[in-house]
Amino acid sequence: MVPRGTKFNLKIKLFKTCSFVKKTSYLKVKDYSVSGESFELVYNKSFDFLETQPQPTLSRLPDYYKSDDYISHTDSQRTLFEKAYQFVKKIALKRKLKIIKSNSKEGKSLLDFGCGTGDFLKEAQKEGWTVFGIEPNEQARYIANRKTNNIVFNSEYISKFKKQSFDVITLWHVLEHLPNTKEQLSLFNKLLKPNGILIVAVPNYKSYDASYYKNYWAAFDVPRHLWHFSRTAINNLVSLENMKVIKTYPMFFDAFYVSLLSEKYKSGKMKLIPAFVIGSFSNMKAIITKEYSSLIYCIKKDKV
Repeated sequence: MVPRGTKFNLKIKLFKTCSFVKKTSYLKVKDYSVSGESFELVYNKSFDFLETQPQPTLSRLPDYYKSDDYISHTDSQRTLFEKAYQFVKKIALKRKLKIIKSNSKEGKSLLDFGCGTGDFLKEAQKEGWTVFGIEPNEQARYIANRKTNNIVFNSEYISKFKKQSFDVITLWHVLEHLPNTKEQLSLFNKLLKPNGILIVAVPNYKSYDASYYKNYWAAFDVPRHLWHFSRTAINNLVSLENMKVIKTYPMFFDAFYVSLLSEKYKSGKMKLIPAFVIGSFSNMKAIITKEYSSLIYCIKKDKV
């Protein structure tokens, strides 16, 4: 039997070397939101994720977020689509808090990494949680601080938190945006208390709506999404930190939201009926396959 520490070191080595081996071209996708540039999705067989190539440099990456249509950085309700998004977001906030409370029983300290405009933090504050947020986008951070009494900081501030500071760390559709995934997961692991929980929500490229829309699938969102995960990929990545997925939850609305945007990218119009049909079929098929358009993963340290 190989000692546990040896297995861990082997996994780290595999993660580092997989940049050079076991990769194949998967799909070419266009940035429909900002630049119009095309990118390649490369399949990593070792971890079962897709990687956006070429990845923008850290100095260039913020340029791809400069759009009035990037809805998570604003509270805009200019169109019917944006109004519907904001309405559903309010419903989703309640469910997120319910998931957290059902999986964290020992404390109420929370860090929301990539908190956007702060609505989730605001709701958690109302429920008695001690909250902090990290948000790199200046505009979104300004909005979030107006809602939460200035507890949202830029990315560099995370180094000021002590180890084992939080009962819960959340990343709602954020992990796919982070350039250094392995290093970030290691940091989150250190910031969690011994019985703390990491909650990660990401799109699932193995969902039916992804296979239907292919290169038009809006959740690829290149190059802002640097990585594209499957259930296997998330399990493989968190195991690098001796962590494991203990529960998963579907995000039903994402199938409709993503399908609507995908219809726009495909035809130039937001076709409500086709999007509803594809979103519904994706959710129904996932009842059997478990491959929902997006999934919430509850992750804890592996004590085995």
